[in-house]
Amino acid sequence: MSPDLPGATWFTSSYSGNGGNCVEVSASFPGAVPVRDSKDPEGPALVFPISDWHAFIAGVQAGEFGTV
Repeated sequence: MSPDLPGATWFTSSYSGNGGNCVEVSASFPGAVPVRDSKDPEGPALVFPISDWHAFIAGVQAGEFGTV
């Protein structure tokens, strides 16, 4: 899976705050979720299948990763 990331629209969660330690995600690609470091927008991005992203979000909401 290799979407054309220069055409992506990126956003951060409203829960991220203003600390600068954020990730950005893109909802521009059906079936895939690119994720990048907001401090390095020209750097690499990880691309996850949508099913994996949904599983990750469900795990976060269920507290499977503890608190930060």
